[in-house]
Parts: sequence; C-alpha cells; structure tokens
Amino acid sequence: MKLTAISIFPEYFAPLELSLIGKARSQGLVNFSSINLRDFTYDNHHTVDDTPYGGGAGMVMKPEPWGEAIDSQIQGQNVVDLVILTPAGTKFNQRFAQTFATSEHIIFACGRYEGIDARVAEHYRSIPSVRVHEISIGDFVLNGGEVAALVMIEAIVRLIPGVIGNPESLLEESHNEMGEVEYPTFTKPATWRGLSVPDVLLSGNHGEIARWRSEEAQRRSQSR
Repeated sequence: MKLTAISIFPEYFAPLELSLIGKARSQGLVNFSSINLRDFTYDNHHTVDDTPYGGGAGMVMKPEPWGEAIDSQIQGQNVVDLVILTPAGTKFNQRFAQTFATSEHIIFACGRYEGIDARVAEHYRSIPSVRVHEISIGDFVLNGGEVAALVMIEAIVRLIPGVIGNPESLLEESHNEMGEVEYPTFTKPATWRGLSVPDVLLSGNHGEIARWRSEEAQRRSQSR
C-alpha cells in the first residue's frame, strides 16, 4: 500500500517511524511519503492561503497549490483514494478503516485554517481514477488535518496482512465485524488493590470463558 500525506507541516508524520507502522514500513508492507504543500507555490512567501470570498473570519487554503500537489501524486496511478480531512466530513469508523485497508494508494489532504477551497474536492470528483472522501474523525475541531491523518493511518495500516503479529486478535477487538466493543481484559496478578479477576477466567473452562466474554461484550456495547 502507498500512503501520501500533503501538508504544510510534513514533519508532523515522524511518529510513523515508530512501533508497528515503522516496522511495516521497514518490511515494505507500507510505502509512506509526506509532501510539503509549500513546494507547489511560486511566490516569495510560499503563500498557501487567502481571505474567503463573501467575508468572514480566518483564511482559506488556495486551490492552486493543492491542485499541483495532488496532480503530482496521481499521475500514472490506476485508482487513488483522496482523503480530504475536514470537520464537515463523514465520520470515520472501523468500517471505513477496513475498506481503506484494501486501497492501492491513499492521499491525505491535510487542510488548515478554515479549510481547503471547496473546488478542490469538486474538481477531483470529476476525475474517474480518483475517489474523493471528505472525512472527519469526530465532532470536534483540530488545528489541522495532520492529527486526523495519523489516526486514520494507524487504524488502516494495522489491518494490512502481516502488520499485526497475531491476526486473530483483530477478530476479537472493539468495533469488529460484530459491531461490538471488546470485553474487559485482565492479567496477573489475580488480585490487585483489593480487586479480583472474575473467577470464570481462572476456571480453565473455555466454553464458560467464551460465553462470559460474549455477554460482557454485549453488555458493554449496550451501555456505551
């Protein structure tokens, strides 16, 4: 899988060198690159924003550098998923992560200020080889799309075969295909600060343990 982030702060993506994603990159399971949007500007100040038409507070990111930056990444590509991070987008969830995990190339457009000129999304929707997704990671506002892109990348990459050491763990975790959150988990010691691990987990009865975990997952899902 190829992942590309376009941002005015490409250094924001340094954490992708760490942990399982860093390992996946070193093994060639994921090819990640970050692109500096300012490299596609031509004035002395490398301007990427301007005042909004119609007035209002804040600045809007200009379409010209975005168009050139995205064009530089989609040339010669069969199908590209263009993810535009915006608080006004469709809310990201595990089903989206599962869908994106099968993509060949995802481009993350990390907007800032009051967002990216709306014509950018409109233009690329007209190109058959580009699938445009306007995505939000929740009902709140961030300073920019970089954090949201990091969240999406981690959720997506861990689903790629070979990234997680034990793929069976993906089947039992929260928001899996059953649509439930995960049951509570415990480890040693059996008693800690007066709190004990449920007896059923110490019984060795795998049928009872499976039943307890299923019931707890359902109870948690309903209450949360």
